[in-house]
Order: sequence, then C-alpha cells, then structure tokens
Amino acid sequence: MNDRWSSLEDPIEAKLGGNVQWRSPLSGDDYAEYRDGEFLDIVDLGHLRSDLADFWPSRGPQWDALGVGPKGQVILVEAKAHVGEMCSPPTGASQASRRRITDNLNACAQLLGAREGHADWSRHFYQIANRLAHLRFLRERGVDAYLVLVNFLNDREMGGPSTPEAWEAAYQVAFHVLGLSKRHPLSRYIVDVYPDVATMRGQE
Repeated sequence: MNDRWSSLEDPIEAKLGGNVQWRSPLSGDDYAEYRDGEFLDIVDLGHLRSDLADFWPSRGPQWDALGVGPKGQVILVEAKAHVGEMCSPPTGASQASRRRITDNLNACAQLLGAREGHADWSRHFYQIANRLAHLRFLRERGVDAYLVLVNFLNDREMGGPSTPEAWEAAYQVAFHVLGLSKRHPLSRYIVDVYPDVATMRGQE
C-alpha cells in the first residue's frame, strides 16, 4: 500500500473509476491494521460506530488494508498468500456474542440466497463469511463499499498458488460450502485481485 504495485491496484482502480487513497497499513502509522470502530474512523465512517457495536461484538474482522476510492467508495481488503488461510477456525466468541454473530451471519446468508442446508457460517469458512456480513452491514447503511479479495500469486515462501485459476477453484469450493452461487446480491461489490509476488520482487 506504500509503493505502487500495478497488478494489485490496477484492477481495483478500473472497477472504481480512478485512484485509490490507501488509509492503512501505512509506514507512517507503523503498518497498523484496524478493526471495530477504529476501522470506521479510518475511512471516515465514525458516525456508524454505534451501529457497528450493535451489529457485531468487539474484536471483529481486522482488515488487511483500508482505502477510499475516487468517488468516496470504501474499500475493505482481505489478503491471502496461500489457500490454507481460507480454512479459518470457527468463531471463538462467548455464548452471548456467538448468538449475535450467528444471527447476523444467518441474515446475510438469507439475503444472498444461500441454498437450504448450507453449512453453518459461524463454523465453516468463517473469515470469508464475516467479511461478507460486514460488506452487507455497510451497504445497507448507504455506504458504497467494496470487498477486495487480494490473492497473491507465486509466493514461494508461503507455498501459494501460481495461477488465478487455482485461487478461483478454492473460492468455488468455499462458496459452495456456504451455499452461495457465483452470482448473488453482493457479488458485484467484490473485487478479486491477483498480484504477482515474483513480478514485484523483480522490480525491486
């Protein structure tokens, strides 16, 4: 986010129609990543703090990056270096918090038309599920928000995929388990990006 990386930023800017102003993680801010009310402050949505506190318990998603688009769009980034990161553990929230999380995940699943008999979103692919729920939270409040899934290619140290097709197959499995079709009411607000680590290292 601190150095121009065309294979990461070009697809996002093409979708949003202009340059992105990255708000985190920044070198001048010790590369901090934000969650809960703090992430709202970073993207100028502090007025939604109380709504978010009602919607989701504390220690919600920690965003790998946050940005603002040329027309004020809010950009939420979830980045992965290898497929295994998709297999996130279930929520470890307390019973009361778990109930609130489950209710909101179920509401999101219903909104997106998840088929009957789908897996429990609080237990299977929970990280993807809660990111979708937060995208829904913002858009239902009139925020022009986008979820960017950054899927790194050729990260040899992490043993990550070398092609977009490998990532696409992994997501196909995840969304099938969650009961979602490829097209759903939020899919137009999800941007898949495949920056090539090998190419970037070659530019250094």
